[in-house]
Amino acid sequence: MDVVLVLLAVVLVAVVLFLLYTFLTTSAYPNLGRHDSEKFFFDPKSKSKRLFPEYTDPPTLDLTVVVPAYNEEKRLPIMLEEAMDYLEKRQSQDSSFTYEVIIVDDGSSDQTSEVGLMHSEKYGTEKVRVLTLYKNRGKGGAVRLGVLSSRGKNILFVDADGASRFSDLDKLEDSLNSLKKNALDKAEKQSKKLRKLEQMAVSCGSRAHMEKDSIVKRSLFRTVLMLGFHFVVWLLCVRGIKDTQCGFKLLSREAAILLFLNLHVERWAFDVDLLYIAQYFGISVAEVPVEWHEIEGTKMVPVWSWLQMGRDIILIRLRYTLGVWKIKSKF
Repeated sequence: MDVVLVLLAVVLVAVVLFLLYTFLTTSAYPNLGRHDSEKFFFDPKSKSKRLFPEYTDPPTLDLTVVVPAYNEEKRLPIMLEEAMDYLEKRQSQDSSFTYEVIIVDDGSSDQTSEVGLMHSEKYGTEKVRVLTLYKNRGKGGAVRLGVLSSRGKNILFVDADGASRFSDLDKLEDSLNSLKKNALDKAEKQSKKLRKLEQMAVSCGSRAHMEKDSIVKRSLFRTVLMLGFHFVVWLLCVRGIKDTQCGFKLLSREAAILLFLNLHVERWAFDVDLLYIAQYFGISVAEVPVEWHEIEGTKMVPVWSWLQMGRDIILIRLRYTLGVWKIKSKF
């Protein structure tokens, strides 16, 4: 009996400490502040700094591509070459199509910003801009600042490693347009809340169709970790999306602004937080199969990164459920 009481006391203390950690290590709303240097981009041609637009400004381009990059001087040029080839070719075929690429250097210690600035000089800052962060924020934090500095009606964020095929953007756009059309049809028949959501949609690139092949190539331990991660995501946060972590997502501007202003998680698990908030608002979300290639040089540390993400996912559900994290619908 004494042993049982001791165990119960230990469990109770552990729960209390965990709840204290949950409350004391965060704030109700995300920190949306930015360093003064992060409000500007450098124009290599005029040798001057220019101010990024505010997220409240109306969009002036069709598409913004946000590329979060941390120590990516080697992989970034390959990714940019494919992206710019696609975008330039598309613009040559349709002169009305306008775009920008925002490379967000997430506090790199290598020449990532310099690589981006070379492309700014080549294509001009109307097409390529570099946002150099004052300090490392994490991938989610980098994407957030890119989104809040954007001019596009639609916003794509894509990994700097070039693992995805950029031409799959066509599939994501078709999906996004379909989601918006369906939302508009519903809004005409139903509530004011739906009418507000008619322009909000998220189209997620997905590698779920490749999962069987990837399991064959992985060790048993990594496979168990991966499946366990997917189960925890499904159980606690996001249902209906098999691959939450694919770094190739297209959002309507309205959805991107609302979601990233509410985003609390700034590191690896930020995609889960993003989709959790989207489902909270009832924003239309779809999953689209895309081509994906494993690229050497990943920043994720096997096992440790999975464990960190697992912890973050538990905290996402717990903090929202307990009301520690708040979600705002107006800014």
